[in-house]
Amino acid sequence: MLRKEVNDLLTRTDKGTPMGELFRQYWLPAMLSEELPENDCPPVRVELLGEKMIAFRDTKGRYGLIEEFCAHRRVSLWFGRNEDCGLRCPYHGWKFDVEGNCLDIPSEPEDSVVRQEAKLQAYPLIKVGEILWTYMGDPANRPPEPAWEFATVKPEQTVSTKRLQESNWLQGLEGGIDSSHVSWLHSMELERDPLFKGAKANKFNMGDMKPVFEVRESDGGLYVAARRKVDGGKNYWRITQWVMPCFTMIAPRADHPQHGHFWVPINDENCWTWSYDYHPDRPLTPEERQACLDGKGIHVPVIPGTFRPKQNKDNDYLIDREAQKRGETFSGVFGFGMQDASLQESMGPIVDRSRENLVPTDYGIVMTRNRLRKAATDLAEKGVMPTGREPEHMKVRSVAVVLEADEDYVGACKEAFKTDTGKERVTV
Repeated sequence: MLRKEVNDLLTRTDKGTPMGELFRQYWLPAMLSEELPENDCPPVRVELLGEKMIAFRDTKGRYGLIEEFCAHRRVSLWFGRNEDCGLRCPYHGWKFDVEGNCLDIPSEPEDSVVRQEAKLQAYPLIKVGEILWTYMGDPANRPPEPAWEFATVKPEQTVSTKRLQESNWLQGLEGGIDSSHVSWLHSMELERDPLFKGAKANKFNMGDMKPVFEVRESDGGLYVAARRKVDGGKNYWRITQWVMPCFTMIAPRADHPQHGHFWVPINDENCWTWSYDYHPDRPLTPEERQACLDGKGIHVPVIPGTFRPKQNKDNDYLIDREAQKRGETFSGVFGFGMQDASLQESMGPIVDRSRENLVPTDYGIVMTRNRLRKAATDLAEKGVMPTGREPEHMKVRSVAVVLEADEDYVGACKEAFKTDTGKERVTV
């Protein structure tokens, strides 16, 4: 169980909160680049960490992320005209650039003091891979640009999607590092989904339903390792990488693409679930890419023109009780991603962790909470910058491996955890 005040600390991310300030020390995925496809295209609403903003791409191709409401009468700039290197408010013509500077007030002279002072909050918005990233913290502490392998491999090797999740970000993250539920919730999907089927690991998952968790600190976060017994007295290890504050990479299966998530708070009761698949050693096949876009694997089919899942709480996630009874799906909900999301949303917008009853398989979740809490508190009280901001913290891989019973997984996988060794990934 978790005391209410600790749960509040971990789940509240508005500006000025300890966790909100922690998130603001990182580059966060804000948009798919396809949402701003060309210069002077329509602006897009963006909400992150409780801040309502507008993203736009100006005449010179520069990306901007500024507060949503005009400095004059607080009209939403989503209605603005994107023209001549600025976004012009349609109400009275005030115009702002990608850095939030007021370029023009038609009713005021050029040297107007109001024009000089009417600056909107603006954050950098950069393109790395097919994602637009923002940093919402102190410019003086701006970290190096994102160096995640999925975002820096060749475009033909990677694909990313995003979807709305109607729950607090921490519920998503905790599901992402919990390997014990795979043998139950996802059991019928392992050999049905094209991005999972055929892996020897699937048999190992179902062969030992009582995994033992051994969690260790990494430079950027944690190694969350689940150990299962296999034939010959050996152990099958699935080692998830968690990097502060909200990045996870799930252990691979056979030669299928590697995958994982970011859970980025929109506000305290909703988050963006970012999902990526990539292969570090080869291009994705057309079938693999299409499967991701169709919502297979960890991805989710969304309502066209939106990022809301087709299966959602308004339609009970299209639960099929007959399929559940026949054993086609353990929960009655189809698809890896929505099996997770439906149960995480079922906890409520912010789960009451004071009523939990945790067991040893929740050890990774406990350690993650502890590390987040300490990082947020150290930043707030001592000004200590958190880990997970440096390129070496991002250049990591998860690992699936079979080891002898007496082998230490951290020592055995030391090189496999790194992306820059030139070696092929380790998978089962």
